[in-house]
Amino acid sequence: MPLEIVTIPCLADNYAYLAHDAATGTTGVIDVPEVTPILNALAARGWKASHILITHHHDDHIAGVETLATATGARVIGAAADAHRLPPLDEAVAEGDSVLLGMGAGRVIEVPGHTVGHIAFHFPDSAVVFTADSLMSCGCGRLFEGTPDQMWESLTKLAALPDETLVCSGHEYTQSNIRFALSVDPENAALKARAARVAALRARGEATVPVTLAEEKATNPFLRATDPGMKARVGLAGAPDAKVFAHLRALKDRF
Repeated sequence: MPLEIVTIPCLADNYAYLAHDAATGTTGVIDVPEVTPILNALAARGWKASHILITHHHDDHIAGVETLATATGARVIGAAADAHRLPPLDEAVAEGDSVLLGMGAGRVIEVPGHTVGHIAFHFPDSAVVFTADSLMSCGCGRLFEGTPDQMWESLTKLAALPDETLVCSGHEYTQSNIRFALSVDPENAALKARAARVAALRARGEATVPVTLAEEKATNPFLRATDPGMKARVGLAGAPDAKVFAHLRALKDRF
C-alpha cells in the first residue's frame, strides 16, 4: 500500500508532512517548523512519529526537531554533508541512500542550490517526493548558498522523476510564484488554468500542495527553461538551458 500523506500548515506559510505506512503503523515527519501542529495532526489520527526526515538546515524547517524527537522517540535522519548544522542525527544520509518508512522504501536525492546540503526524499512506490525549498510549487528556492548551475542540476534530477509523482514542497508560495510565472509565460493556457484553481483554493483557505510533477513541468517557469518558446520570450533564444534558468532565477529575485 502507498504511504498516506498529510499536509500540515506550520508557522506563517510553512508546511510539514506526515507519511504513514498503515501496514506497520510507521509514520515519518518531513521537516519540523514547529511542534504543536504536528503533534495535533498525529493525535487526531492515532499515529506516533517514528522517523523525522530533515531536508535542510534552515530554522523554519528544523526548529522543532529536537522537541519532537524527545516527545516521540522518533529517529532523526538528515544529510551527512550538513550534519554539523542540523539537530543531532540518528542516521546521516547521502545521494542514493535508502530510507525505510515501514514497507515504504525512499531514496535520498541531493538537491543543492537553496542550500548546499539540501536533500529530497523520493518514495517511488508511493509516487511522492518531498522537495521542501528545492523544487517548489510553481517555483524554486532562492539561491542562498548554491549556484545557478547547481540548482539547475538539482531541478533536472527532480524533473526526471515520473510525471505522476506528487511534489510536496515546503511553503505556501504558489500564488506569488504564479504571478511571476505569468510575467514570463503569459500565454501558457495550463498556467492560466492553474492560477484560477489556486486562487479558488486559497480563497477557501486550502493548501495548494502537493501537486503532480506533470503540472509543474507544464507551468513552472524554472522547469520550462528547456522550452524554445520560453527562451525566446526572455531574449535567450538558443541559449543553454542552465543559462536560461539562471536568467529566470535572477528575474524572480527582482520581481
